[in-house]
Amino acid sequence: MRGVPGPRNAITDVTGVLVGHHHVLDDEVSPGSGAATGCTVVRMPGGAVAAVDVRGGGPGTRETDLLDPANTVRRVDAVLLTGGSAYGLAAADGVMRWAEEHGEGIPMSPTDPSRVVPIVPAAVIFDLPVGSWDIRPDADFGFRAAEAAATDFARGTVGAGVGAQAGALKGGIGSASVVLDNGVTVGAIVVANPVGSVVDPRTGLPWGAGTDGPEFFGLRPGTPTEIAALAALPGKSTVLNTTIGVVATDATLDPVGCRRLAATAHDGLARAIRPVHSPLDGDTLFAVSTGAVRVQANPLPAAFPADLMLLDELCTAAAVVVERAVVDAVLAATSVAGIPAYRDLFPR
Repeated sequence: MRGVPGPRNAITDVTGVLVGHHHVLDDEVSPGSGAATGCTVVRMPGGAVAAVDVRGGGPGTRETDLLDPANTVRRVDAVLLTGGSAYGLAAADGVMRWAEEHGEGIPMSPTDPSRVVPIVPAAVIFDLPVGSWDIRPDADFGFRAAEAAATDFARGTVGAGVGAQAGALKGGIGSASVVLDNGVTVGAIVVANPVGSVVDPRTGLPWGAGTDGPEFFGLRPGTPTEIAALAALPGKSTVLNTTIGVVATDATLDPVGCRRLAATAHDGLARAIRPVHSPLDGDTLFAVSTGAVRVQANPLPAAFPADLMLLDELCTAAAVVVERAVVDAVLAATSVAGIPAYRDLFPR
């Protein structure tokens, strides 16, 4: 793949994409006590074509049937990524309220612009055992995250990543982007919360560093002492998990193209997490196209879509940025509730 990271190396390098977080996190949290949860909203002002691909055996989602390319609605206004398991889906109500108040959604009246129906698909991670069981994202969380959406946003232990755990290590929010030679940008944001491991136990390097090489992330293999400390960690306190995220491009795609983009983006999870897509995970990736950039199609036989070669390039990039985003989440995470962060075990 030819291309370079965007100026922020984040999903918001894609024109028309904003990200906002809201979370609660007590200063001192032990497992099962204190507040440790949140949500993240990916907003597309003006809407974006979208699709979804659900691979895990235990998903928690909202409005994903609507994103089937065979169905009628072709655009979404925002995507919610949230903690709180199925309870956390309530945060989407707050995102819808924010969008309605700002006139974002499907217009339902030719004379009253305030009458809109926002489309806000959502997916959840299971983070309930990390903090207090009865503190989870609600509509107010979603509203505040939508309100906070901007081009610059924090990563690591923030938003939906506050209660995330990646295998035995602390998970979190990560992001990455790539600008292709044709001027198109592809970006991803991922909440890394898998049951599988994100680190090679032989080297101490994240699995996802393998494609680009550890030097791309400024990493070097762990020492024998560091690797031994990793091996001594207890397993995850729960086997209910899920890695969720959004991959975005400013290229113009239809829902079928977005669906292929979401499907191929899962290859990035498979490179960075072992195992992935288990019966205990609810791995879900959304794909959105803002259509801000148009690329001239290559001439192809009539049997093929006109954008086939572009889509192939976008799919390759999608897998790369998702893989990088998982690594970014692991490197940016900080310890919560006694769950060690990668940076704690491998301080070098």
